[in-house]
Amino acid sequence: MSEDVVARRIVVVGTGLIGTSIALAMRERGAEVLLTDRDSAALALAVELGAGEALPDGARREPADLAVLAVPPAAVAVTLLDAQKRGLATAYTDVASVKALPLAQAAELGCDLTTFVAGHPLAGSERSGPSAARPDLFLGRPWALCATPEATPETVEVVTGLVKACGAMPVRVGAAEHDRAVALVSHAPHVVSAAVAARLTGADDVALGLSGQGVRDVTRIAASDPRLWIGILSANSAPVADVLEAVATDLAVAASLLRDGSEEAATHVADLLLRGNAGRSRIPGKHGGDQPAYATVQVVIPDRPGELAMIFQAAGIARVNIEDVTIEHSPGRPLGVLELSVVPEAAERLAQELRARGWSVPG
Repeated sequence: MSEDVVARRIVVVGTGLIGTSIALAMRERGAEVLLTDRDSAALALAVELGAGEALPDGARREPADLAVLAVPPAAVAVTLLDAQKRGLATAYTDVASVKALPLAQAAELGCDLTTFVAGHPLAGSERSGPSAARPDLFLGRPWALCATPEATPETVEVVTGLVKACGAMPVRVGAAEHDRAVALVSHAPHVVSAAVAARLTGADDVALGLSGQGVRDVTRIAASDPRLWIGILSANSAPVADVLEAVATDLAVAASLLRDGSEEAATHVADLLLRGNAGRSRIPGKHGGDQPAYATVQVVIPDRPGELAMIFQAAGIARVNIEDVTIEHSPGRPLGVLELSVVPEAAERLAQELRARGWSVPG
């Protein structure tokens, strides 16, 4: 089987955000998709959304080319064992965000690891469930594949084909290395976000009324389902704890220095901020490699239908590619500030085009 061969018949076990998004993406590629879920309401919604047909109970059928186990980390091993006993497919993968523990549990249960490649798409949303699913969720996103030595080349190829069919970029990585990496870039940041958001539960109306984009950015992922995340954090507890302890040390030192209030103390706090700048700059840009430096064009926009579409149309007329976009709403007012990130040499051209069309562009 060549790498460009896509599974024509797949079973998706679990119709949450990730499972349903995979199903939708594969339906767009012309694959036959069968769905199953213990939650009958989630399954019915995924079917209604066009993600596939419900897997018939008890009927004899030919094994699918691939079964995708879209279940929490703690359920991967038992779900894999059950699926293999039922002969659901000839190859299997999962999408849980922790890899080492499920693989160890699968080996202990006696699962056939020759037909299994552990996977993890690095894509998602603070929203959950099939209603949040979309077929383009994985476009351009990395998708970790943690194949064990037992996995056959045919299994690796069919799982890699799924990743590419969904528009993602396969990344081969060991399970332990994967878990340390996601602890740093995903799991620990979620806990930190939740810790900041938790401070807002006791905030008064004045503080909440002064909330800006900064606190929204920091706390966005704190809106995710706690039940899902406690399973993830429990399954990757040691690597996450290591990162949180390091962050806690930095914060404790910063708090102590700020209470000191001396000029020397302020210098040490500034060092943390500078290290933050350096770390942030290492996050790859949208095309990979170093993160480019963009200029920001701010536009004051009224909150009315079609406004964003007209601004994007104006950017197209000016032959300016918008690299990124954010909106900061003005509390209590029917307007906001749109921030358009563009290459520096295009910033003034875009600003002039927008001003000529009547928008307020500061600067």
